[in-house]
Amino acid sequence: MKVFYSPLHAQHAPPFEIFDGGEKIASFETPQRAERILAALKATGRHQILPPAEFGLEPILAVHDADYIEFLRTAYAEWQKESTDYEKTALLPATFSPPGWRHKPKTLLGRAGYYMTDLSAPIVAGTYAAALASAACALSAAQTVTSQKSAFALCRPPGHHAGRANCAGYCYINNAAVAADWLSARGKVTVLDIDYHAGNGTQDIFYRRPDVLTISLHADPDFEYPYYSGYAQENGSASGLGFHENFPLPAGTSDEEYLAALEKALARVREFSPAFLVVSAGMDIYNADPLGQIRVSRDGIAAIGRNIAGLDLPTAIVLEGGYNTADLGLNVAAFLAGFEETV
Repeated sequence: MKVFYSPLHAQHAPPFEIFDGGEKIASFETPQRAERILAALKATGRHQILPPAEFGLEPILAVHDADYIEFLRTAYAEWQKESTDYEKTALLPATFSPPGWRHKPKTLLGRAGYYMTDLSAPIVAGTYAAALASAACALSAAQTVTSQKSAFALCRPPGHHAGRANCAGYCYINNAAVAADWLSARGKVTVLDIDYHAGNGTQDIFYRRPDVLTISLHADPDFEYPYYSGYAQENGSASGLGFHENFPLPAGTSDEEYLAALEKALARVREFSPAFLVVSAGMDIYNADPLGQIRVSRDGIAAIGRNIAGLDLPTAIVLEGGYNTADLGLNVAAFLAGFEETV
């Protein structure tokens, strides 16, 4: 399987995040995540590691607001020029735009609160370059599956919480959505999100579209981030009604319970009969992940890969979360090995 990786991911290295309750902690989303995965995949000897191709901004602007992307590009440099008496390492807003109040201010910090919807997606000097490279990895995987059965995009930073005009939850550009939209010009697409957290950004981007079926299996937002999206009754709107499906799962979900929910999701994919599949592959469903309360084992992760591969669709696999850094590479390798057993 071809694996697309860019060392530019390391330019995005936030020194901290603001965690639940306002605690300032070292970020869980670190460059080490990608390096552990890369090392594990190289060790298998089964993967061809390649740099991503250049696609420019057009595929990104097809799913993201142009002003938001310009904010990502310029915000850090603009912030550095402002005269302040505190250390400026990671840009985060102090206030956020409340629902229904969507006037965009002129000031940088006002725009930060407009485009950034939580405190876990700080912008540092290399965030924009890393996010562009991450999207290019996903697009390269998508391009590959137009002629081959599967490819893996080692995306960092991840993407599925990034909406049309916002960053959130470690995510800046929605890599899976960019790949899916690019593929949609070539046939119907399903995005299947197996990350621990609901793919609310992907849901936002495709919610009114009937040509891209979006499905997310995730921890119930009644108790888990992103809290305000990811409920079972959210099924799309306008012409997209019926083309989004959420599978909220309880804390403690086991291998057997997860695989049973996955089978329902796969049945929906078969019913839709897409030409392509994009998998948002989050490894934070792992039973020892520090940010998760779903209890899927490594063997369960391999089984998920096998079952998805059973759809027999051209499949671009896009990395999302997974924060047990010590085990992350082994978990990704297990997922891809399970997938390749069936392909």
